[in-house]
Amino acid sequence: MKGEQALGIALLSSGLDEQLARLEAAKSQDDLQPLIEELRDQFGVDHIVYHWVAADGEQFGCGTYDPAWVARYLERGYLRIDPVIVGCYQRFHPVDWKRFDWSSKAARAFLRDAIEYGVGNQGFSVPIRGPNGQFALFTLNHSCTDFEWQEFTEHHRRELILVAHYFNQKALEFQPGRGPKPATLSPREVDAMTLIAVGYSRAQVADTLSISESTLRVYIESARFKLGALNTTHAVAQALQRGLIVV
Repeated sequence: MKGEQALGIALLSSGLDEQLARLEAAKSQDDLQPLIEELRDQFGVDHIVYHWVAADGEQFGCGTYDPAWVARYLERGYLRIDPVIVGCYQRFHPVDWKRFDWSSKAARAFLRDAIEYGVGNQGFSVPIRGPNGQFALFTLNHSCTDFEWQEFTEHHRRELILVAHYFNQKALEFQPGRGPKPATLSPREVDAMTLIAVGYSRAQVADTLSISESTLRVYIESARFKLGALNTTHAVAQALQRGLIVV
């Protein structure tokens, strides 16, 4: 483990709720930088970075990497060969960096350069597809063993996905015309998404609502479609952020 810092394996619920509330209250893009620094400290990792690219090429980013590394990344044109970027374009689900292809000479040289500039040996990225062709990444990065990183990401996976989509939603609010269209959910869809949000399994939700799991699946897929979500976890995050459900 790098220095004396330990990864935050304990539940972050109360502190994370506070950070999400502050994120919701952000008034401009300038407010996002201190918030991402606080999230880094909350999760106890070396770095967190958020970066989006619109279909027209417009970009926005904030994060905790050394500005010297950001400048070098741009100067060397690493965007073209970065296995994280290339790999996440091909995926819709959160992914550990070890699953990317680092076999090429260019990729290995890029990784050595990144580590020299303080980028950790472990990473976890959440790809996000937004409205009008927007693509974003929310990435955590740290220096630790494979076992420690696996334990951390498995424990906090749901929280990381939730934070990623909250952060993206807030960033889009500051870009006129880029935010998602309003959505409404039926009472049954609200019930289903609320119970999933508080941690019920699908079987428990179906039993609570006195419906079959196949009927529940229809409600969940309908809500996911209305919210423009990639999966159920994303749909829950969107419903929470838009105030359609309260937990």
